[in-house]
Amino acid sequence: MATAVVAALLAPTAAQARPAGPEAGRDGIPALTDSRGRALTLRGWNLADKSHSGDQALSGITERHFRDMRAKGFNFARLVVFWDDLEPRPGQYSQSYLRKVDRILGWAEKYDVKVVLDAHQDVFGPAFGHRGIPAWATRTDGLPFTPHPDDWFSEYFEPAVQRAFTHLYEDADLRRAQARMWRVLAERFRDHPAVLGYDPINEPMGELREGEDLATGARRIEREHLTPMYNRIADAIRAVDKDGWIFVEPTPIVGEGVPTGLGRIDDPKIVYAPHFYNGAMEAGGDYDPSARWIENYEAAVTLYPKQYKVPVVVGEWGPLNNSQPNMNRFYREAMASLGRYSSGWAGWEWCYGGGYCAVDSAGAFRTNKELTAEPYAEAVAGTVRSSSYDPGSGFYRLAYDAGGRHASRVTELSLPPGAWQVAARGQAVVLRTERGRALVLAAPGARVTVTVTRG
Repeated sequence: MATAVVAALLAPTAAQARPAGPEAGRDGIPALTDSRGRALTLRGWNLADKSHSGDQALSGITERHFRDMRAKGFNFARLVVFWDDLEPRPGQYSQSYLRKVDRILGWAEKYDVKVVLDAHQDVFGPAFGHRGIPAWATRTDGLPFTPHPDDWFSEYFEPAVQRAFTHLYEDADLRRAQARMWRVLAERFRDHPAVLGYDPINEPMGELREGEDLATGARRIEREHLTPMYNRIADAIRAVDKDGWIFVEPTPIVGEGVPTGLGRIDDPKIVYAPHFYNGAMEAGGDYDPSARWIENYEAAVTLYPKQYKVPVVVGEWGPLNNSQPNMNRFYREAMASLGRYSSGWAGWEWCYGGGYCAVDSAGAFRTNKELTAEPYAEAVAGTVRSSSYDPGSGFYRLAYDAGGRHASRVTELSLPPGAWQVAARGQAVVLRTERGRALVLAAPGARVTVTVTRG
């Protein structure tokens, strides 16, 4: 999550905007797929409990979270887990913590929510008053650290924090420890039906060199440190799990429209998982359409998946103050943009209250957050030709070519709360199964059009 200071630093290097047509960003970007080869769309939220650790770890996440998300049409959760809770001492993995993760995954399975396990860090970890990488794996060479309680993101640029990232990336024993931690997680949950994949590290940062501007430094860190790290972790996961998707993140600097320097990850099931934050909005400001931030971001963020032919799932997004005057426009334009190039997203975050929370204490959407709940195709049994939704009229349209005789034939639709009419043309039939869900059964090779209408 970037700050206004970061935005200002990056302004001269932001990517140029380009027009965004109905299919902008899709060319050359493959879809995320399930085990049956169906094209997936993930819509959901992050689930995080940063307040509790040790014996109370994860106690803030309950079955209600999954029940309420699914009831509003969401099928995806990015579950925040902490290395410092999993491995409080070197080589000693908490079986209690693993059982708590397993219990949460059981709720996800019950409500048919797919989960990505995210090894989260904020400002590296407990050594700096946050969560993430254990204190025993934090090496600072005695460099100073000064807290910034009013702007925690600025703490990433403290010398001690920057040096800690360098040691994590370069020290052989810390590299092995991080890989072992991921092997433990993947081995434990590789067969769990709710687990879609793994996010090796949240919002990775690194150490800037003297005289290096932020955008240049971020691309170097992505190229020289993050790329080999992701390859190491992918190898560790593949030693025990051949099927889970691996969600790789650039630095959060991409949020300001800066193309990533991340290189190729040599694995067949990689997902590019950038975050979608604007510095001014992170500071509580309003959306400024004239700044063309969404257009700049989309132009920059689609370069990597086009080059390396990997799907995109945006791992975090959503403003701090969603009730500002222009936020209704922001949500409409952001949802349209995300739909053009990504296989889905997880908003920050599903919680009951204020700030970033999606819903209030009663479970009702907070102002403008209701615009994240749309009809969409969770799984398409075929090749998507186009999809679109008009939030004003409440009209959704999906066009796809059904798979061949031996392919899956069932397409799954998710419908948010309310009355919806579903129809299909082209050798296809609609099977309404339950409130909020619909199935479309198509003949092999059929050219299908599905429409969903409010009311």
